[in-house]
Amino acid sequence: MARISYPDPEKPETASLVQRIKGERGKLFNLYGMLLHSPPVAEGWLAFLTAIRQKCLLPGRIRELVIMRIAVINGADYEFRQHTPFALKEGVTAAQIEELQKGRIDGFAEPERAALAYTESMTRDVHVPDAVFQAVRPHFNDRELVELTATVGAYNLVSRFLEALQIDHE
Repeated sequence: MARISYPDPEKPETASLVQRIKGERGKLFNLYGMLLHSPPVAEGWLAFLTAIRQKCLLPGRIRELVIMRIAVINGADYEFRQHTPFALKEGVTAAQIEELQKGRIDGFAEPERAALAYTESMTRDVHVPDAVFQAVRPHFNDRELVELTATVGAYNLVSRFLEALQIDHE
């Protein structure tokens, strides 16, 4: 059960925002419902995460592997469950998802292993050792590296928000 109540999504002052969220996400997920306590934060969150998930050139498979690994590291089951269908749609197999849950990356291609190691460093230690960066650098151009880094940062925010407020599963 969430640590604070979900606000009323029918309030007139958030009606247009709720419609935008439903339009972009398909429904008002509990995460966004909780964010409605602060409409400016909800609007910024929606814009930022829409950019990360829908407007970046980083391959969707890499994005979803990274998101799921962050969820495992941070113990964010909501995040993991929400992204499993997206990962499967991007070609991640059920066996690979299971490997991610166990912290194993051996069964992935070199660019994926490098991105997952980068994710691991950013998530656990914040500071990325030169060797980890040098391993990821050949696989991604400058834009993709910025997008990879922003994705890792964004989804660490998501998992921390979900877990701190104990957002309920859908």
